[in-house]
Amino acid sequence: MDRVSKLKSLLQDSPKDCFLLHALGLEHQKLGALDTAQSYFEQVIEVDPTYVGTYYQLAKLLELVGDTTKAVVIYEKGMEEAKKANDMHAYGELRSAWEELTF
Repeated sequence: MDRVSKLKSLLQDSPKDCFLLHALGLEHQKLGALDTAQSYFEQVIEVDPTYVGTYYQLAKLLELVGDTTKAVVIYEKGMEEAKKANDMHAYGELRSAWEELTF
């Protein structure tokens, strides 16, 4: 069984498991299924807006497909959540990527 199939199987038992949704997003991104990857990343943020790492991945994917306006918004939302969580490492990573895109 391939990784995507295994993750989907696990997801059936826990459909709102952010770790599994995030992992599926990453796997689909590796496979070039960017729309599907984006959908999984968006599900993570919908289920748990505090899952900070997904903001970075989603924004990078949006940059890749040329939607820089939406990428900026996602970076900014991620920075807000990272601040709330006092996760300064994640905040710094998001801010750095945001600055590269906006300056």
